[in-house]
Amino acid sequence: MKIKKAILFLGLGIILLAGCGRPALYKDTQIMMGTTVEVVSPTPEAAKIAFAEIRRIEGLLSIYKDDSEVTLLNRKGELRVSAETFYVLKKAVEFWQSSNGAFDITIAPLMDLWGFSSKSYRLPSQAEIRKTLEYVGSDKIIFNDKNNVVKFKVLGTRIDLGAIAKGFAVDCAVKKLKEQGITSCLINAGGDIYCLGDKSGRPWKIAIQDPRQSGFLGYLKLKDRAVATSGNYRQFFTKGDKRYAHILDPKSGYPAESRVSSVSVLAPDCLTADAVATAAYVLGKNQALKFTAKFKGVELTAVTAIDK
Repeated sequence: MKIKKAILFLGLGIILLAGCGRPALYKDTQIMMGTTVEVVSPTPEAAKIAFAEIRRIEGLLSIYKDDSEVTLLNRKGELRVSAETFYVLKKAVEFWQSSNGAFDITIAPLMDLWGFSSKSYRLPSQAEIRKTLEYVGSDKIIFNDKNNVVKFKVLGTRIDLGAIAKGFAVDCAVKKLKEQGITSCLINAGGDIYCLGDKSGRPWKIAIQDPRQSGFLGYLKLKDRAVATSGNYRQFFTKGDKRYAHILDPKSGYPAESRVSSVSVLAPDCLTADAVATAAYVLGKNQALKFTAKFKGVELTAVTAIDK
């Protein structure tokens, strides 16, 4: 698809594309990783390269593919995995440690309990939540560095990489693009965005959506940087007059009550932006600022608080 001048909506932000007198940009969109993935580049081959790599990573990390390594690990409780899956799981545990448990990939049993995995939403009882929390906690994951074997200590523990897999897939796609000599491209995987190089000599322009009303909070101008946003305004259900969002607090077992609507994070890579944004949302504004400061090159760019 060749476009001369347009505004491209990218889930949690937008990109202003080529205007008159500038090189045309090529855009392609596919559904993968459980979301819409868009690739924009002046190089027409960029999308094919990026999609192939993201699809390959999806085959390793998706809980929605019956033969993925994550699905097999969840089913068996122990598995020798690829170096890439092993890397992502170990990084996830590092984020769990640095966030004091706010980021936790073993949240899968809770996601199922609330119906967020299947979109069949329900309000579980306190007893159900207490029981399910017995399976949650990244300290229940054992790593064998010699042979890349991953094992769960507790029968019933399962993982969901929804808060880190898309970011890693984007990073892998960017690496492939660089290997092919492509120096200008934007990849957006459901709001996890990486801006490779610039756009016709200018930074890529990204708008951060206001979660409380139509419009935008502001704009970012990015080059060789990633941005990710976590918020409570896209995946949720209501029961009575209360809203229950899909980002759960791994400690309480309930949707995070951090009095934050959304958090946007800038980082050198998309995996870090993805994971840090989720943890920051769970932690809330004050703790999120301290948490984000632990990472070099990471910046909390937008936090929208819920009005009391």
